[in-house]
Amino acid sequence: MASKRIAPSVLAADFANLQRDVEMINNSEADWFHIDIMDGVFVPNISFGMPVLRDIVKHATKTIDVHLMIVDPDRYIKTFADLGSTILTVHYEACTHLHRTLQAIKAEGMKAGVAINPHTNVSVLEDVIKDIDLVCIMSVNPGFGGQSFIENTYNKIKKLREIIVRNNADTLIEIDGGVTDKNAKQLIEAGADVLVAGSFVFKSKNPTETIKELKTLIS
Repeated sequence: MASKRIAPSVLAADFANLQRDVEMINNSEADWFHIDIMDGVFVPNISFGMPVLRDIVKHATKTIDVHLMIVDPDRYIKTFADLGSTILTVHYEACTHLHRTLQAIKAEGMKAGVAINPHTNVSVLEDVIKDIDLVCIMSVNPGFGGQSFIENTYNKIKKLREIIVRNNADTLIEIDGGVTDKNAKQLIEAGADVLVAGSFVFKSKNPTETIKELKTLIS
């Protein structure tokens, strides 16, 4: 099993000091950059678009984990590949032809991720699990940072881990929302591989130290 990863969510960074925060992640023990793209339609909020992602990628030295919270993500698969995304995650709820979307992401040389909202059962992914590199379980309702963690997430992780093992897949499990030092270890013990941490990292007095503490908890 690969080592467990921390992916700070850039959505929680200080946008007036974005380069500083990107450099902080570069120089920290974080493993990935988690970047949320929201369209104000699929989720009730708008985040940043392509120009900001391009600028982040210019300075980032780690894996770029892009989470699309948008309708009709197929339109932009090539664009996000060209911008330098390593992993592109689409929402199960936003894809009419999920298998085709996954193939299109891989055809552009990216790893393919699928995110599921809190109300979606992990069993819907069973038939395509071998085509999915990463499943992002939303542990809060998507669209806003700083929300409190949904406790049922632990059960979903365990169920998803069973599906992965049963199908002999290599899929990673990522948890996005409400991750703190209080639940990080428990999430990993339930079967998670990647923890996305936003507000908890960026609103702390020393984000570098906070990332280090999280890494210590999960390793």
